[in-house]
Amino acid sequence: MTILPAKNLLASESSPYLRQHAHNPVHWRPWSAEALAEAKATQRPILLSVGYAACHWCHVMAHESFEDEQVAAVMNRLFVNIKVDREERPDVDQIYMAALTAMGEQGGWPLTMFLTPDAKPFWGGTYFPKEPRYGRPDFIQIMEAIGQTWLEKRADLEAGSEALSDHISQRLAGTNIHSNLDARLLPAFADAIYSSLDMERGGLRGGPKFPNAPFMEALWMNGVRNGHDDHAAAVAFSLQCMLSGGIYDHVGGGLCRYSTDAEWMVPHFEKMLYDNAQLIALGSAVYARTGGPAFKRAIEETIAWLQREMMAEGGGFASSLDADSEGEEGRFYLWTREEIETALDDDADRFLVHYALARPDGWEGEPILYLRDEPRELARDELAGLKSRLLQARARRVRPGRDDKVLTDWNGLMISALANASRVFDRSDWLELATSAYDSIVASARDGRLPHSRLGDVRLFPAMASDYAAMINAAISLYQASGSSRYISDASAFLSTLDRWYIDEDGFGYFLTASDADDVPLRIRGDVDEAIPSATAQIIKAVLRLSLVTSDSELYDRAVDLAEHALGRTEQQRYGRAGIIAAAELVREPRKLMLVDEQNGRLVSEANRNFDLSRTDVIIPRSAEGQVTLPDGSFINASEPGAYLCIGQSCRPPVRDAESLAELLRSQG
Repeated sequence: MTILPAKNLLASESSPYLRQHAHNPVHWRPWSAEALAEAKATQRPILLSVGYAACHWCHVMAHESFEDEQVAAVMNRLFVNIKVDREERPDVDQIYMAALTAMGEQGGWPLTMFLTPDAKPFWGGTYFPKEPRYGRPDFIQIMEAIGQTWLEKRADLEAGSEALSDHISQRLAGTNIHSNLDARLLPAFADAIYSSLDMERGGLRGGPKFPNAPFMEALWMNGVRNGHDDHAAAVAFSLQCMLSGGIYDHVGGGLCRYSTDAEWMVPHFEKMLYDNAQLIALGSAVYARTGGPAFKRAIEETIAWLQREMMAEGGGFASSLDADSEGEEGRFYLWTREEIETALDDDADRFLVHYALARPDGWEGEPILYLRDEPRELARDELAGLKSRLLQARARRVRPGRDDKVLTDWNGLMISALANASRVFDRSDWLELATSAYDSIVASARDGRLPHSRLGDVRLFPAMASDYAAMINAAISLYQASGSSRYISDASAFLSTLDRWYIDEDGFGYFLTASDADDVPLRIRGDVDEAIPSATAQIIKAVLRLSLVTSDSELYDRAVDLAEHALGRTEQQRYGRAGIIAAAELVREPRKLMLVDEQNGRLVSEANRNFDLSRTDVIIPRSAEGQVTLPDGSFINASEPGAYLCIGQSCRPPVRDAESLAELLRSQG
């Protein structure tokens, strides 16, 4: 075994986050088979540091410790130091985050873990300061203590790491427990979410407040499908509160990752692609049901932000924008009254009738802009022009850093959201945006396999199972928006690749990592939601939707089997179950709308206006001959227009005009 050079090896990596650390005096290695082999060869423990480009406390720890010669000397003397971008390697991140949680510690990033030379965790934490503060010991003291313990009590540490690794394997690799689909599961889960809501400010009670999209989607689904109007209203109210608070960028569009307080007022200013994909997706569904102007405005502004600031070289969308600029968190987004008056002149007072500036307790920066009250239609048009002037003024500021890597799964989420929004709002330009991003992802494949990440010409293979699931869902959403059957062919090909490289030996589910990945200590299932639904939840939904658009009963049976085994595994989980529960409900009672109509016909347009996240629409072009089979076994004649709504194996009588279809869809939620 050739030992890797005693220097920092991050300069040639594809991750912008890793490249940010390329000039640290730490002898960083990227996560790789070679780095793990070095630890085994030298029998030195591993210091694993996991973070991401937009993470504020990751930057703090980097400046305090990883750029410090004294700290780096200790790290280089005692450990094999490995740096991981959690967005590039969610499989690695999930393994060691589960280990930290199993130790009874609060998770978060930066994640700092200490591993045996076999990559088994024995201790860890998150942010450690260089000097003792926040009730935490200093980082050098911690490393010296761990180094000494490794020398003196290695056997004890290894025994503990074995037990911890067995626990993680049981939790994340999963067993083949089976649980039947149960109509009571989603309502009970939604009731639990509802009981935890902040009825005055939206979202879950307390702070910090996250968008919690998997929770909100499950609650919304139960509200719409099962007639719980209070659940649907609570989601709409929560979304409205987010879009009024400081967590939303009122000048440039887009949602920040979370609010540090309970009022949605003080954001942690990084903007993530996945949060905004889910904002567009859920916001489109809420708008289709309620017609609320705040949702339309936010979707239009957020897609404009996407086009203006997140288009990546070579196609697709960049991953995130940093929280910091000019050495200050949020500086790019903050305004003083004087700055607003300079930008708007005599129109500043009219703008500040509807918008206001806040300096909440504990906030030390410039004021935060928030929406005071929802403007009426005339004022909305007027305010759009004023915002444009503010945007021009802000464009002269120093921009926050951007993580330019194109992640396949996050792009898949955004492509689906854009395709759906294009239907709801009748925006062909949004469909073109989604199509362009989709084509760029497909073009990045090599030997028929997608990369997980792309930065310029550099691609990271192999992809995760979540990448294929997201792209299947994206393809089906594009099919529904465009009517092009090529997307169904693509979705089927993606599923074949998923089956080839990710399915478990018993066929009960999928692993997150490919079977030929050579640098993972454990192949995990990907059952746990994070800020987005789990890989397993996305796979179940993808297989179900593909079965519905292809009328493939065997594929539907697979979706049932996947959902039942996933539910069985989640019985062992306390958190992160919302995605699988929601996906299982889709499988338990699939909703399919078959439309014999042209793509721009009145029936299709009406279905688009009554968009439903949990319904799969299939467009059947009118033909002079031919029959189509419905899920209940009956046949329809495809020579005359009609809409056929099927719930489970039962199909409603056909309707022939747009007004009757609108009434039917509203009556079914």
